[in-house]
Amino acid sequence: MESQFVWVFNGGGTFPSGVFSAREKAEAWIAGNRLSGCLTKYPLDIGAYEWAISEGHFKPKRDDQRTSGFIGRFACGHEHFHYTDGQPT
Repeated sequence: MESQFVWVFNGGGTFPSGVFSAREKAEAWIAGNRLSGCLTKYPLDIGAYEWAISEGHFKPKRDDQRTSGFIGRFACGHEHFHYTDGQPT
């Protein structure tokens, strides 16, 4: 079964301000509102930490990188894009 993904936009707050099924939809919203922040692709039904390891994008090298605190803060930046005033930077 092929993995499914969502695109999550964070404009600098504690929580995301938008979640989209397609990058194009997210970018239209970002541009239309002249937003600044980061758009990141996340897998569904698996944690970013486990997904990044399974896809070979991350390998824990230290014991602290296996702790619940680290896993809870982990955000895979494999596909992410930055925007300023609605434009890619």
